Amino acid sequence: MRIEPSDDVVGQQLEDQIVLVNLQTNRIFELNQTGGRFWDLLQAESDRERIEEQLLSEFEVSEDELKAEVDALIPQLVQEDLVKVHERD
Repeated sequence: MRIEPSDDVVGQQLEDQIVLVNLQTNRIFELNQTGGRFWDLLQAESDRERIEEQLLSEFEVSEDELKAEVDALIPQLVQEDLVKVHERD
């Protein structure tokens, strides 16, 4: 799956969190350290598998735990119109 940030979203690092703002809705969404790093990687890479590989190399977490966290995060980002998800053909 490919994931891309929506055009109308800006992010700002605040201590150990990233705060995202959808400029169309003015809604604010906060990401913890792991979610924030996911967002950082998403700025340069749209392939979920590659992002997860990088996160696994940076955080002490099992692959199953990471996949579960990402599985929970992506629908939240989609619901807030912060990302667009494209299934591979």
